[in-house]
Amino acid sequence: MIEPIGVETHSLVTSLGRMVYYTPTKMPWQEAGEASSDQRPTLIFLHGFGGGSSAYEWSKVYPAFAYQYRVLAPDLIGWGRSEHPERRYQVDDYISTIQEFMEQTCSEPALVVASSLTAAFTIRAAIQRPDLFQSLILTTPAGLSDFGQDYTSSFFAQLVSTPIIDQILYSTAIATDAGIRNFLENRQFARPERIHPEIVNAYLESALKPNAEYAALSFVRGDLSFDLSLYISQLTIPTAFIWGQQTQFIGPQIGKRLADLNPEAIKVFQPLEDVGLTPQLELPAVTIGLIRRFLQLLTE
Repeated sequence: MIEPIGVETHSLVTSLGRMVYYTPTKMPWQEAGEASSDQRPTLIFLHGFGGGSSAYEWSKVYPAFAYQYRVLAPDLIGWGRSEHPERRYQVDDYISTIQEFMEQTCSEPALVVASSLTAAFTIRAAIQRPDLFQSLILTTPAGLSDFGQDYTSSFFAQLVSTPIIDQILYSTAIATDAGIRNFLENRQFARPERIHPEIVNAYLESALKPNAEYAALSFVRGDLSFDLSLYISQLTIPTAFIWGQQTQFIGPQIGKRLADLNPEAIKVFQPLEDVGLTPQLELPAVTIGLIRRFLQLLTE
């Protein structure tokens, strides 16, 4: 996997298997003999889902916070270097393992940055366990079946629900260089010219891990989709939304409707022009600036 400079790799055991996570604690982030960053506030970065997703998604962003925060960026179960159980994943699998990760790594409520469907899981995790969270900064948080939409009825979701065909599609149309690039161009980025070879290579390496198809196909089938609008009014943690104006299928109008359901908790709704689903990869410098701004705003 492609990692930023000065990053250490650790792991812990969850109820679904071993979860790997990355933390920038070596040179240049920490000098020899320097006090441990464990006394700093914990800032967690959670990646979204797609063919080959992993903590790499935040690797252009999280080193910028290494001096001020204790930064943790896990590969979620079924993705990256973490374990890939052979199972049909469900929403509760990710809600529970996010909570387990935080229980094992955080002694105090943490600041959490999360992306897309994982951001929606994180909202539900924070509703269940508000004691684990201090604030949330979420890029395009959506359950993919919001406001009564039925993602599972889409043609591609139905096609991937067919046994044998799903495995063929994964190996020929998802976990390939062309498949990854197509997904990034049509799902994640507003401008294809921003998709550098390193990004494609990082996603492809993750997509080719043994049993990586189980989590990816659960995502594409819609097994992990839900209607976030049914839950979001229960959120009590101070939250900011960042939403790419060019996000496919879940445009900013959905984000604004979700934010308006709970203005007490959702303090900020920030649309971003000329960016898609993953501003953290497409415009990392802008994303860093917004996260810094919202960290200060939400913790005042």
